[in-house]
Amino acid sequence: MIHRSIGAVSHGIIDYAMAILLAAGPSIAGFSARPATTWAYLFAGVLFALAILTRYPLGIVKKIGLAVHGFVELLLAICLLAAPWYGNFIAGVHSRNFYWTMGVTMLVLWALTDFRGVRDRPLAAPVAPVAPDAPVDDRVRSADDADVRR
Repeated sequence: MIHRSIGAVSHGIIDYAMAILLAAGPSIAGFSARPATTWAYLFAGVLFALAILTRYPLGIVKKIGLAVHGFVELLLAICLLAAPWYGNFIAGVHSRNFYWTMGVTMLVLWALTDFRGVRDRPLAAPVAPVAPDAPVDDRVRSADDADVRR
């Protein structure tokens, strides 16, 4: 089982950073194909909008639940991995590697994020098991029982 160690705040920071990387990627990596650039800007816009609309500490509008955010982000990661084929720029080494790197990074982020908020919940108090034939402690008895013994 995967330990989901990334909380909502850390995930939000990484989301905004990934959106910036997606927007800046075409100019930094030097994409030669026009479709690769267009798809990068589209993905950046979707991820930025998703981050703004999510109900987590770094969300601004807070309309989308974190679980829905996780599902959309998983779809976005799969789309990033497949983009070189459906965008018809598989031959472009820089753009292809950029999309695959971003897709794998997003999949790892998705796998390590606690979208249910379990990590932020307080721990429940442990309950000690009671043996069925154990004697009853005096502290559990009522005050009337204590008076009868005296």
